Amino acid sequence: MFLAVLIAMAWGFSFVMISIGIESIPPLLLSAIRFTLVAIPAVFFLPPPRISWRAVVAFGFVLGVLKFSFLFVGMDVGMSAGLASLIIQSQAFFTLILAALLLRRKPLRRQLCGVVVAFIGIGLVATTVDASSTPAGFTLVLLAAVAWAFANIILDEAGDAQMLNLVVWMSLVPPVPLFMLSLYVEGADAALKVIESVEWSAIAAVIYITYIGTTLGFAGWGRLIAKYGADRIAPFALLIPVFGMASSAFVLGESFGLTRTCGALLVLGGLVLTVWSKRPSTR
Repeated sequence: MFLAVLIAMAWGFSFVMISIGIESIPPLLLSAIRFTLVAIPAVFFLPPPRISWRAVVAFGFVLGVLKFSFLFVGMDVGMSAGLASLIIQSQAFFTLILAALLLRRKPLRRQLCGVVVAFIGIGLVATTVDASSTPAGFTLVLLAAVAWAFANIILDEAGDAQMLNLVVWMSLVPPVPLFMLSLYVEGADAALKVIESVEWSAIAAVIYITYIGTTLGFAGWGRLIAKYGADRIAPFALLIPVFGMASSAFVLGESFGLTRTCGALLVLGGLVLTVWSKRPSTR
């Protein structure tokens, strides 16, 4: 339980570090650097995951290129760290919907209630967009949640895989597309400007989201799931937006107000209904 809570705390705080990182490093370039460092040199020490290469490439592209491009750019154009940590968790509801449409898995009534409750909360949050959280930023983070849901479906269909090994090997996929996108969107001189004027806070952010948020986070999470089962560990992910919003308020001074707080509580309530509606573990 301590390790699960610690990982949720680390992942929640990652949104603060992303927000700090994109102040000095363009978002697409930051994402490209992050995946490059995740893959190298770890790929030389960990064996490939026991799933098809097609699944690894698809997972790497959807999660690494699409999801994190939408997330990082969304936070850059106008989405606060606390709200991003909350809205991205709508991936659980999109995953439920996609599983019903693509895998023909009928959701339980309680899960459907959770989806409805959560999207009411997301709608409330959407009405509060302002200078710190723009409609464009909100939409991009929501698209990141949809991409994450598609990545979940790919992983589900691929079968059992060692999560750390998968994260390291799939991290070979995003760097080239992300560096090309950065070159096209952010300009050829983006990397030179970063090298010339990079701040220590940005370096700390890169180190944190690469090695603590990604490598150590997924290593610990994968170990917990392997030992105790996904149905017993997954509910701890509900703490991610709690820690994300709390750390954003404490470190970045983000304020939420009554409407956002009510919306956040509805989203968290929907998550509880959705995640805890799984059948008891037989482990």
